[in-house]
Amino acid sequence: MNSAATPSKRRIAAADLPVEPIETNFSLKDRIYASLKQAITRINIYADDAELRLDERRLSEQLNISRTPVREALARLEQEGLVEIVPRRGVYIVRKTKAQILEMITVWAALESMAARLITENASDEEIASLRDIFTNVDEAPNRADIDEYSDKNIQFHQKILEISHCELIKDLAENLFIHMRSIRARTIGEEDRANRSIIGHMHIIEALEARDTDLAERLVREHTMNLGAHVERHVDYLD
Repeated sequence: MNSAATPSKRRIAAADLPVEPIETNFSLKDRIYASLKQAITRINIYADDAELRLDERRLSEQLNISRTPVREALARLEQEGLVEIVPRRGVYIVRKTKAQILEMITVWAALESMAARLITENASDEEIASLRDIFTNVDEAPNRADIDEYSDKNIQFHQKILEISHCELIKDLAENLFIHMRSIRARTIGEEDRANRSIIGHMHIIEALEARDTDLAERLVREHTMNLGAHVERHVDYLD
């Protein structure tokens, strides 16, 4: 069983995923799977009040389909490690342990730093400029009220790095890490002045990419992500 808290210790209420009805003129199984996966990815699963239990009946009502294909999609998501099906108890979104998160951060650092190298070789000037555009109107030192907005931009920045590398395999390999990377970034961005240091780090990365300095861009992106790992190692004690 995954290292997340046992079902008996989890909140009883089920997560209300923001899923939408499925159109039946497409591959139904694939659409259900994609809809559920996208909705789960939007949840900050490491928030203190995160609802991890999924209600199969509620999901079927939201999707406007029977429960059987929902059950099949959840089984597929379980194979990918995104949910856990506990007999006679229910379906739960998986949270990782601290050790597992640190491993994911290391893998993400490897993927994203290679993506940065590829950007300097393959991306257009306009694509690189789009990274700077993300932070238009962002204060150099966001206050507490602005942290949520900056957190979204932070996540968008890291997704964009993968996107403009033009390497589909890197994007595919990073996909199942994303739900956890997104959530742990959102949870920790307001801690220990990380937002201010993150903005500075992003600007240095963008400057290296604009200069097409391959080795520097690769190193800065790797260090930026590994700094998140160092923060988790020192300060995060709510994952075990």
